Amino acid sequence: MAAAAASSSPPAAITCRAAVAWGPGQPLVMEEVEVAPPGPMEIRVKVVSTSVCRSDVTAWQSKAQPDLFPRVFGHEASGVVESVGEGVTEFQVGDHVLTVFIGECKSCKHCVSGKSNMCQKLGLERKGVMHSDQKTRFSAKGKPVYHYCAVSSFSEYTVVHSGCAVKVGLTVPMDRVCLLSCGVSAGLGAVWNVANVSKGSSVAIFGLGTVGLSVAQGAKLRGASKIIGVDTNSEKQEKGKSFGVTDFINPDELTEPVQQVIKRITDGGVDYSFECVGDTGVVSTALQSCSDGWGVTVTLGVPKTKPEVSAHYAFLLSGRTLKGSLFGGWRPKSDLPSLVDKYADKEIQVDGLVTHDIPFSEINKALELMLENKCLRCVIHMPQ
Repeated sequence: MAAAAASSSPPAAITCRAAVAWGPGQPLVMEEVEVAPPGPMEIRVKVVSTSVCRSDVTAWQSKAQPDLFPRVFGHEASGVVESVGEGVTEFQVGDHVLTVFIGECKSCKHCVSGKSNMCQKLGLERKGVMHSDQKTRFSAKGKPVYHYCAVSSFSEYTVVHSGCAVKVGLTVPMDRVCLLSCGVSAGLGAVWNVANVSKGSSVAIFGLGTVGLSVAQGAKLRGASKIIGVDTNSEKQEKGKSFGVTDFINPDELTEPVQQVIKRITDGGVDYSFECVGDTGVVSTALQSCSDGWGVTVTLGVPKTKPEVSAHYAFLLSGRTLKGSLFGGWRPKSDLPSLVDKYADKEIQVDGLVTHDIPFSEINKALELMLENKCLRCVIHMPQ
């Protein structure tokens, strides 16, 4: 349906199909949308594969920003560069890329610090527009259609800032590597970069979804001796073992608080705990599961409600540390290529996290599976 612009002339607007959300929680509707040409320092990408992340579902259901509809969600994606905007030298038409929900300008205070991935120019976008001009690149039925995280991959074509894309090799499987643009990288980075888990240590992971299992994998690769998986779904136990979980606890089957059980079986608490649920109450539980003196808790989840975290000051006074993690601390352009190489060399496991492959026309089925907790990652395949 879409017509690619000729390479000898400036890119023109194209039309394609996108799964549009017209309101919070409403089923996505396949619409014909117009996708504007890429602006300066932007690229237009033909999406090949996109996976459904829990944060897509949370934002889709949320009524906190009712003005940001209609909207195209999706951010965990791979694709092929279709056209480039003025000033783009890093990418060429035909390059394979991953989209990323935070960028790296390499020139702001945070990017040059070497201490942070919180780019001041291309950070997490919450207004449903592009970073550069605060406008959208989508329209449908004469109305602007808003973006999500400046990616919007639930569309056959999308426009992203060139700082929010990472080039990958032509031989890397696009329908699996897309998971590295968010969930898998977030879990591995939380272990390796944020917590810096040490060999022989003990770890507790709250929530064994894609992110939690990636935390387990990262802890195993770091040589952790005890990796405790905590989940209310006992069916996650076997999957957890394949990613490194050594002990499994279902809190619903206990007669005492889970933190007490963890402290008892680890002689006072784990060295590291990770909250991967998106529940600030679980953050407190994870903090209480840590050891006095040196225990570190890392929170990765995006809460659906009650964003405030509460904890008794004594847990911090006794030497515990609470840290947050966005995208595992990875700087997208500087660090993500090394993770892609690890996947290509079979040093990290990604394929086992994909539980469903679904055609774009059935994208609502993927949302239903996520809501029913019947999947890890559903990969959406665009028509080629």
